[in-house]
Amino acid sequence: MKNLPLLLLLLLLLLVSNGVVESLRTQQLMKDNGAYLTQEEKWFTQTLDHFSPTDHRRFKQRYYEFLDHFRVPEGPIFLKICGESACTGISNDYLGVLAKKFGAAVVSLEHRYYGKSSPFKSYTTKDLRYLSSKQALFDLATFRQYYQESLNTKLNRSKVENSWFVFGVSYPGALSAWFRLKFPHLTCGSLASSAVVLSVYNFTEFDKQVGESAGPECKAALQEVTALVDEQLVSNAEAVKNLFGAAKLQNDGDFLYLLADAAVTAFQYGNPDTLCSPLINAKKSGKNLVDEYASYIKDHYLGDSHEVIQTYDREHLKRTDISGSDRLWWFQVCTEVAYFQVAPANDSIRSPKIDARYHLDLCKYIFGEGIYPDVEATNIYYGGTKIAGSKIIFTNGSQDPWRHASKQTSSPEMPSYIISCHNCGHGSDLRGCPQSPLNIEGDPKSCTSPDAVVKVAVISDQAILQPKSKCF
Repeated sequence: MKNLPLLLLLLLLLLVSNGVVESLRTQQLMKDNGAYLTQEEKWFTQTLDHFSPTDHRRFKQRYYEFLDHFRVPEGPIFLKICGESACTGISNDYLGVLAKKFGAAVVSLEHRYYGKSSPFKSYTTKDLRYLSSKQALFDLATFRQYYQESLNTKLNRSKVENSWFVFGVSYPGALSAWFRLKFPHLTCGSLASSAVVLSVYNFTEFDKQVGESAGPECKAALQEVTALVDEQLVSNAEAVKNLFGAAKLQNDGDFLYLLADAAVTAFQYGNPDTLCSPLINAKKSGKNLVDEYASYIKDHYLGDSHEVIQTYDREHLKRTDISGSDRLWWFQVCTEVAYFQVAPANDSIRSPKIDARYHLDLCKYIFGEGIYPDVEATNIYYGGTKIAGSKIIFTNGSQDPWRHASKQTSSPEMPSYIISCHNCGHGSDLRGCPQSPLNIEGDPKSCTSPDAVVKVAVISDQAILQPKSKCF
């Protein structure tokens, strides 16, 4: 295989190790800026069950391609993995900058079952049995082969392999690492950004990181809010749920999970001050903390949409006729990866009622008897944080609670970087330089690490001119 894998990985190493990025929720970026490289849908016929020798059913899977920067015929191909939501295009983030710099094509395959790539019209537990990370990895491998062959046909050539690199953030970040692990002959390297490769049953480290990222004052305010809400649920549950605009959530546990998640997102996606500053000021001035937190949730988390509330409503999640991603992701949670965000035994921010039993009961209620995550089997299959791969770069933001399910210890073949700053969260390394207004290419004059931006540009330009090395 021809390629420049070490050179591209060098660029990424320089990018993440110098911290020239900040966090932003990818979907929010798309919503705010409409920033896509392409939204033109293409279709691929996929195998339903890659593990059955007798089941030959197929389904249509959506994908996208962006060829504006492609250096024909031997430029690299970047495979951007879509995850647990509809894939509506290839977003214009830092990957687009890398594609331009390296003359790469960018392709992106929608995850099976999500968006328009569902094999079935309903989502019964039986219908969902083909929804798993293992099937998804084979989807990517099959698509990779199909796309390479179709590219060869277009270029009137045969048996030629371009250099493939795989990119993903969060669960797709885990898929990126696992793809390189399971199919090393199909890719030259992987960027696993905020990659949750460790399946966790009691994920107490998640809440502990939220408390650490919040700092003493904000953490104390959040804990006081939780204690007060727990009391009010006993005395007048209807009133307190109405206060937060969540009257639809009949189950108290679902309501408390919403309240915990609303705080989490502030740190996960790099907006800690939006949450903490009003709460700290309210506590100092003697204002009602519950009212202040309710205002934050309604203004910054729920907004005008009722869709967010539905993602926590077990009655909604139980429906098999819905076309959204909520039930689908919970099925993966309840069968493979868990990531149960439970309250630590001491010093917790979320309510102690959000424990493992809450999650197991939710899985059972939504999907029926016998549905629970086999965390041990998942970690045995992939290796967890002891993943035995090569040429995989792991990156995490210092304030992101999900980093405790990622590989945070470097090894020669799999370097790991923590991007440290006040608002470095989930998927930080594909955003670009921290500045406003956003400039995904990074303006050194406006950047917190201007020397790093210049260094990346110089090294990457030199790298393209160097001889290509063999991919392995």
